[in-house]
Amino acid sequence: MKESRYLIRTDLALETQERCEKAGSSIRGLYRDEEQMSGDIKVTTVQIDTENAAKTMGKPKGTYITIEAPQMEEEDGSYHRDIAEELAKRITMLLPWENTVDRPWNILIVGLGNREVTPDALGPKVVDNLYVTRHIIREYGKYAFGDANTCRISAIAPGVMGQTGMECVEILKGIVSETRPDLVVTVDALAARSTKRLGRTIQLTNTGITPGSGVGNHRNALNKESLGVPVVSIGVPTVVDAATIVMDAMSEYVEELPEELLSPKLYGMFVTPKNIDDSVKQVSFLISEALHIAFLGNREEKEHI
Repeated sequence: MKESRYLIRTDLALETQERCEKAGSSIRGLYRDEEQMSGDIKVTTVQIDTENAAKTMGKPKGTYITIEAPQMEEEDGSYHRDIAEELAKRITMLLPWENTVDRPWNILIVGLGNREVTPDALGPKVVDNLYVTRHIIREYGKYAFGDANTCRISAIAPGVMGQTGMECVEILKGIVSETRPDLVVTVDALAARSTKRLGRTIQLTNTGITPGSGVGNHRNALNKESLGVPVVSIGVPTVVDAATIVMDAMSEYVEELPEELLSPKLYGMFVTPKNIDDSVKQVSFLISEALHIAFLGNREEKEHI
């Protein structure tokens, strides 16, 4: 693949794989599978099996599942329910437990990001929508909801280093040490290569996450190695860098735009859709519902018990 000083900022493994494919690169240990689900929902799985493939992709070995739904931002209850159920199914598939007997009962859900910055507020808003159960089950026992299989859900939105003075991994290590969850699920906003995927794509992976990597603000990774428990990460792209938009716009007129024509300032500028408020609200509710389905089953019935 041709070396370039222009860094395509994307957190989506699917976009990185597409770039490699476009450049004619054949990578051993890298596999892709596509499924067309009901309606216009498409699910793509990118599997990275070797260290060489991981190095080429710039991502850890593991499974990356991307759910694309063009109408995800719209207020359509039945459509959102379809996506939530598909996401819940994929979350269950990524768990390192093969059956319900061995499934994790203690789940810590972490909403990463800054709730004061709308494009970065996805994680905290998902936490706001969650139905937490750990404290209730600890108080009244495993049959508090009429179902012994209900998971103990706890949640935290740790903020960002500029607000707390602490790395997320430092905060979470303390929480994990005290509460001893079987699984950590992180939710974060991502950066995409394509504007068409903003607010319309969900990436799910079992490799953990490095907060802030999409916008060049690398923090310590949150994964099994750093936290000591399996980590499943859910992310939705909410920003794209300005240089990418210029490159895409000019691609209609020239095959390849000389990078020297791009202002260096574009590489540090990120753009978000004008309807980002509504988009984050809709998608955060969708993700929280998927987590309820995956770990609580029918939440509505439990609330009435």
